[in-house]
Amino acid sequence: MADSGAERAFIGSFTSTGGRGIVLASPDPETGALTATGVVDAVDPSYLALGRAADGGPVLYAVSETAPGAVTAYDIAGPVPRPLGDPVPVDGDEPTHLSVSRGHLLTANYGSGSVSVLPLAADGTPRPPSGVLRHRGSGPHPDRQRGPHAHQVLPDPSGRWVLGVDLGTDSVRICALDPATGGLAPHGETALPPGTGPRHLAFHPSGRHAYVLGELRPVVTLCRWDAEAGTLEPVAEVPLFPDGVEGPVSPSAPVVSPDGRFLWAAERGTDTIVVLALDGTGERARVLTSVPCGGRRPRDLVLGPTGTRLYAANEHSGDVTWFDVDGVTGVPRRVGSLAVPSASTVLFV
Repeated sequence: MADSGAERAFIGSFTSTGGRGIVLASPDPETGALTATGVVDAVDPSYLALGRAADGGPVLYAVSETAPGAVTAYDIAGPVPRPLGDPVPVDGDEPTHLSVSRGHLLTANYGSGSVSVLPLAADGTPRPPSGVLRHRGSGPHPDRQRGPHAHQVLPDPSGRWVLGVDLGTDSVRICALDPATGGLAPHGETALPPGTGPRHLAFHPSGRHAYVLGELRPVVTLCRWDAEAGTLEPVAEVPLFPDGVEGPVSPSAPVVSPDGRFLWAAERGTDTIVVLALDGTGERARVLTSVPCGGRRPRDLVLGPTGTRLYAANEHSGDVTWFDVDGVTGVPRRVGSLAVPSASTVLFV
């Protein structure tokens, strides 16, 4: 099946370790292969997100994972991305993730353990933060969990809630965003086993389940999500390596297949993509196999536009590798790669 539906790909890379900023690429509609077409100057754009201006025009947002941190918006309606003003400080350090919700840009600030809310103007330009929610807490890891480390922030599928995944406090916070004031009000907090170090979560297509990937412990926590009540309830935990593994592990990114049958997890210690099968309820999972990620240290893993291909951003080997996914088994097969020094994330538009 052709991976149609996207005309461009944007690839973030760490400029502090040799990356070029945001690399523009063109995806082949038949093979999914990426061809680099240009570069946009940006400082450590470790994560990217897509938004829309009031007139429907596409806007690209990029964090600068620096201390202090900032975000930059780009008008990408034309062939060449155009910055919408200067970088805007987020009042937090080392933002690692961002998303758009209800007319606001949200950033998860790893270094300062906080989530920032930036109102968006009609043209998509971010304004200074209207609110900063500072997390509290710690965990048992002596180096990584001395304090809070917000690693991801995203709206739930209903758009009613905002979830913040905090590696330092072993928890996921559920908040309500007031679109009128830009305030973020805490609603609840789901605790995970101490030392899990949750990094990212992904929702099931039904919107009734979520899968939290631990970075410090290589596990996936399967959770029920109640959008009416705004509650996240852990129901099971599945180790990525049931038989154990030698050496350090460091999971990074979970991805759920569009039909809800498979869950893929990038794992940086073993340089693999772990394949899990989900049952019809979404509450049970089992590890099927793992395959090489095509490089070293896969920091991000994303689906192509039609859900038939996976793309791994391999930070240390400096490439984005793509895989065809077997529709029956869910197992990815490496097809090709594009050299991108210090690659951190991929976004299709």
